[in-house]
Amino acid sequence: MRLARQRGIALLVAIIMFAIATTVAAAITYNKAMSARRAAATFTMEQALQAGMAAEALASIVLENDASNSRTEIHRDWAQPLGPVEIEGTGIWIQAQLEDMTSRFNLNSLVKWVPPPVGQFEVDTRQVEVFRNLLVKLNIDPRFADLMVDWLDTDINPQSTGGGEDTLYLTQVPPYRPPNTFITHTSELLALPGFGAENYKLIAPFVTALPADVAMNNCTASGVLIDLNNNDPSAQSQWENVPLDVNRKKACSPLKADLQAGFGDPQRWALADARYNEKSSWFRLRTNIRIGTAEFVLYSVLFREPSNRVRTFQRSFGSE
Repeated sequence: MRLARQRGIALLVAIIMFAIATTVAAAITYNKAMSARRAAATFTMEQALQAGMAAEALASIVLENDASNSRTEIHRDWAQPLGPVEIEGTGIWIQAQLEDMTSRFNLNSLVKWVPPPVGQFEVDTRQVEVFRNLLVKLNIDPRFADLMVDWLDTDINPQSTGGGEDTLYLTQVPPYRPPNTFITHTSELLALPGFGAENYKLIAPFVTALPADVAMNNCTASGVLIDLNNNDPSAQSQWENVPLDVNRKKACSPLKADLQAGFGDPQRWALADARYNEKSSWFRLRTNIRIGTAEFVLYSVLFREPSNRVRTFQRSFGSE
């Protein structure tokens, strides 16, 4: 009787040990499989980054070659899409497209540098008016222009009743503070209370975040933005309905001379002219990368220096 009981206990211990060993083996196998997948994902991501950097190198060559032209125009080689092409012998496919970022409204231009003795950035009321008109054009509440100004300016006092500083943002959930400096990405618009994803989807194709003094290129900007930048009440939709894409297949359109001809007020033209530049230095490269079944999108902001050397200023995966 005692021997049978001992055999039963031995069998129970054996079953428990087997269950523990099985659990440990399964955990080891699972952890090894996850480690292998993480390593494969990291390797694939690194491959995608290297492929994107190869596309950046090609874009840099094209932009440097284009630097000899007096104007940045979309019929030239830099604006033509690449691919899809395979990187020879790798099985990696890339497709790339350059965009002139100065074809958009520069959000950082809402403030301007005032030289000494003031020696600080102050609100550019003319640019605020243009941005407010853009918001109205897109059926977005124009009060966000005031909020954006307070997001950028260096003081802690709201510019108007529609603006907001620390006292507004500290009441949000969770609370945060405005940076009171330049933005590096247009998605910071989403930090404005109530702006929302729908408004951002509407305005994203029209705005950029570049150094405050970077002007808009009339050779690549949309007719809507050209009309808004002109800020001329007598010709509010002069270029919006002009087939600029057709006109730009061979040359810059409209030229600054064409824009000036439509102005009756020399002072208004002087303000508009200061915000135009027919040669661009800032570009964004979108690179679609496919490695097996994995797909990546790399956005690269490229800057063409006065020496015509091109360098990568910013990179982000999967986000414009």
